[in-house]
Amino acid sequence: MTPRLRLPLLLLLLRLLLAGVISLPALAAAPPDLVSAARGQIGVTLHYDGSYQRIAYPNGDVPRDRGVCTDVVIRAYRAVGVDLQQRVHDDMRRAWKAYPATWGMKGPDRNIDHRRVPNLATFFRRHGTSLEPSAQLRDYRAGDIVTWRLPQGLPHIGIVAEARSPQGTPLVIHNIGAGTQQEDVLFAFPITGHYRYPAAR
Repeated sequence: MTPRLRLPLLLLLLRLLLAGVISLPALAAAPPDLVSAARGQIGVTLHYDGSYQRIAYPNGDVPRDRGVCTDVVIRAYRAVGVDLQQRVHDDMRRAWKAYPATWGMKGPDRNIDHRRVPNLATFFRRHGTSLEPSAQLRDYRAGDIVTWRLPQGLPHIGIVAEARSPQGTPLVIHNIGAGTQQEDVLFAFPITGHYRYPAAR
């Protein structure tokens, strides 16, 4: 980009920021960066491990060679400056009853709450854009978050990539049991949620 074009673009971004039309978190979590951060976990996170662990706060994480499906999403957002551990914990403290009571807990637990699919789905519904699950390829964009219901009723979550299968289906970056992978699984299981975060404007 030439200096002549760069200055007007920077001025436009500044005006949009001051007007509240866009936000710094929204810029930070641009889909290409989010997808790249998710893809960067492939070959690094090699194991599926859902054990409860005490972790630091904020920006806490389990060892990067392991994790669950939610950790793919959490690590990708953290790489672009969004700490879902802190955001989910803060939101649960403010609106405890808005979150699922599945685990019989009496209050938030910053070690595990953000690592549970139903809690992330609730957070994205409350603070992002919630889209109707669809079977149409055109409805899915790189950086979208999708949740599924696996066999035996298990919840699952992943990030839509910009890459596509030979049939044109968007691939998904997720960890379903063998570490972080990019796979053609978008329509492999019933979709229970489709989100964009930060919210689309």
